[in-house]
Amino acid sequence: MVAHGRIGVRVFIIAGEVSGDKLGGALMAGLRQLEPDISFDGIGGDLMQAQGLTSLFDMNELSVFGIAEVLPKYRHLKRRIRETAQAVIDAKPDVMITIDSPDFSLRVAKLVKAASDIRCVHYVAPSVWAWRPKRAEKMAKVIDHVLTLLPFEPPYMEAAGMECDFVGHPIAGEPVTSAQEASAFRARYDLDEAAPLLLVLPGSRRSEVTRLAPILGDALGPIVAKHPNLRVVVPAAGPVASLVVEHTKTWPVIPLVLDPSDQPIDVALAEKRAAFKAADFAIAASGTVMLELAAAQTPTISAYDVNWVSRKIMTHMALLDTVNLINLVTDTRHVPEFLTDNCRPELISAGLEALMADPKAQLQAMADTMELLGQGGEEPGLRAARAVLERMPNAQA
Repeated sequence: MVAHGRIGVRVFIIAGEVSGDKLGGALMAGLRQLEPDISFDGIGGDLMQAQGLTSLFDMNELSVFGIAEVLPKYRHLKRRIRETAQAVIDAKPDVMITIDSPDFSLRVAKLVKAASDIRCVHYVAPSVWAWRPKRAEKMAKVIDHVLTLLPFEPPYMEAAGMECDFVGHPIAGEPVTSAQEASAFRARYDLDEAAPLLLVLPGSRRSEVTRLAPILGDALGPIVAKHPNLRVVVPAAGPVASLVVEHTKTWPVIPLVLDPSDQPIDVALAEKRAAFKAADFAIAASGTVMLELAAAQTPTISAYDVNWVSRKIMTHMALLDTVNLINLVTDTRHVPEFLTDNCRPELISAGLEALMADPKAQLQAMADTMELLGQGGEEPGLRAARAVLERMPNAQA
């Protein structure tokens, strides 16, 4: 238990997309465990709402990515930034916690800091080691404390003048699906154990699905020709499930689309983990999903593209030759990436065939990644909660 010399703790917590909602839900559970007399306001999705949050507005309004993708919604997002900042100022919380979505979160923090002395914590460090390194300096003007998911990130944040704690990635604390559960998944959907099973993960945002699904569908053509009994499963995010169904109708093999919308959260998550474990290989949009695949020990290749304008700007500003988290955490390059100009069907097909022939090095990198992220230790959500509470003014261990 962490004591704070005050009655109750008020937290304003903000997430803007599915991965942030997942982090937020685990953090809220950890905060409640350490500080039972706690209340929450903010913005979040199903997982955060399951922990008692009433969202200020639908989190999915913020789930946009890429410079060109944001521009058409800029005026609306700017209004939401002002509304959110005012809600924080009016609530007078002990701490505001923003989760990822830095283009939204840090603008809210700037307005909050301009009008108050509310403590601001940001969960998930922007990838200043990959591109736009000066973001850390700008961030330090409005953020007091950063929680990072990756072990190599704190020095970047501390050098800019912020308090920082590596708290581990929540993937490392999730249940490990058994071989029996994976077999039960295959049986439930009549997926022959002898047939190769491929996961295709085109992203959780509408812009990602719209852009990637046609490319990935074309990439499947040569794979299906060589493996005619191939089965494909697409575990969709609830907000884009219907869009995934629509965009996969013309694929050379009609996939099983897993729609979590009508399932209880715990059932949907267990089903997704079972699908990941049951699969033999995967093609996935770059991002946190890579760590979920590492936890399941499912060899994968990464494919990602954005709007042409965003692509040119981001390529120009990139500092590293990889954006894949498995590659970065282990300092290897065992996960093939097909990004921007290389996000082409023929390259993706060839990359998957090469991986299917020899996945051993990648499987070792996946195991190393999970160990480095804290698998087997204290749950990251609880570690993050402890870090938030212990660094708050008047905190006592």
